[in-house]
Amino acid sequence: MKNITFVIAVTMMLMAGAGLTSCETSGQKVDNAKSDVQDARQDLKDAQNDANAEAQQAAYAEEWRVFKLETNVKIQENEIRIAELKAKMKTSGKTLDALYSKNVDALEQRNQNLKARLSAYDKGQSDWESFKREFNHDLEGLGQAFTDLTVNNKK
Repeated sequence: MKNITFVIAVTMMLMAGAGLTSCETSGQKVDNAKSDVQDARQDLKDAQNDANAEAQQAAYAEEWRVFKLETNVKIQENEIRIAELKAKMKTSGKTLDALYSKNVDALEQRNQNLKARLSAYDKGQSDWESFKREFNHDLEGLGQAFTDLTVNNKK
């Protein structure tokens, strides 16, 4: 009786071992290993792309923060200059002509428009470079208009 149970147990173990090892041929194992390596390479590329995208977003966020701070400073300087021009119009002994007053009001409106554009800009937009270029151009144009106004006023 002990022999029969022993033979049955050994036979079952041999069958289980044969079943587990004979599922794949060596060629299939090589193919599976190649597939695993390709999957690992693709995962690595995806991880690198994700890391690059995150780094680019972080750099973009920092560039936007710096741009916004610098631009807000320039806009505030313009507001101070406008206040000075308005105070000069009120305190001068002579009344300045209506054209000068109109020009100061136009400069104030342009400055307010720039401030509104900066606040309204969605930093996720894809045209960041063109927005930055156009905004800087408009800001420089406003600065030139201030210079032109004061030069014309001295004549």
